[in-house]
Amino acid sequence: MNYSECIENARTRIGNYCKACLECNGRACKNQMPGPGAKGIGDTAIRNYDKWKEIRVQMDTIAENKPVDTSLELFGKKFLYPFFAGPVGAVGLHYGDCLDDVRYNDILVSACAKYGIAAFTGDGLDSNVMVAATKAIGKTDGIGIPTVKPWNIDTVAEKMKMVQESNAFAVAMDVDAAGLPFLKNMEPPAGSKTVEELGEIAKIAGIPFIVKGVMTVRGALKAKEAGASAIVVSNHGGRVLDQCPATAEVLEEIARAVGDSMKIFVDGGIRSGVDVFKALALGADAVIIARPFVTAVYGGAEEGVKSYIDKIGTELEDTMKMCGVTSLKEITRASVWMK
Repeated sequence: MNYSECIENARTRIGNYCKACLECNGRACKNQMPGPGAKGIGDTAIRNYDKWKEIRVQMDTIAENKPVDTSLELFGKKFLYPFFAGPVGAVGLHYGDCLDDVRYNDILVSACAKYGIAAFTGDGLDSNVMVAATKAIGKTDGIGIPTVKPWNIDTVAEKMKMVQESNAFAVAMDVDAAGLPFLKNMEPPAGSKTVEELGEIAKIAGIPFIVKGVMTVRGALKAKEAGASAIVVSNHGGRVLDQCPATAEVLEEIARAVGDSMKIFVDGGIRSGVDVFKALALGADAVIIARPFVTAVYGGAEEGVKSYIDKIGTELEDTMKMCGVTSLKEITRASVWMK
């Protein structure tokens, strides 16, 4: 099965909101929520996608002809590629009820670990989602990254116990989920976190702690102050705040500000191995791709996930070869062109 076949199959299984587009660019679903769309006028997801396309890669074939190494070392683990599957929650609501979060994460986590990368898993009001996600990660000897919502501190502590029992090699918190409807007006309060609160959560985690949802230098430095091991430059796919900048527009400035003090992931509209290359050239250590992996799971389960990993990985390898670099560390700002 290739990814095009996976998309065709997904269209027979996915719900009415997602269109399983050949190129997932945010246009067909736009402001469709429930569904995979963005909030408000719905243009943030579209902008995420479009801004990567405005960046061009610099071809250079006057270089040594040797094998390309796409591997990434992160927090003591080695991965085949510098991209990861992103966390997605409430798949039954947003994508189609033939799968629930438990089954979705079970397929995604095991397939990603089997084929050389790792999956971030989602969280939700149903406590069984985190229970099942951490169990799935445990079955892969910890090759997965649970993503905990910004609940109150007691709930976070309970979730972190499950994370630790799974032997996960890292854990994330999507602080930008503060904009999701189900977190608003909760008692005890959930949502935005102070530097001090994030610092306490990082200590509770006891493993590399990733803060997801950073869109400014100011936010990145706050995450660093809190003791985060990494950040994810992310606007939550445009789902929590209307009319944000694209992640491609802010990544370079953030990467320059934090330097090598912590790892940097980026997500939002990355849809090819060429896009992965561009993100690394602007300072990211790795990227996260979410919506297309949903299509992969719905369209082909494990085989669908493998087909998508192979597609993005092959595109990245080819781009590196044609741009005269043979390892990730050789990808620099000079590898891309921007107006």
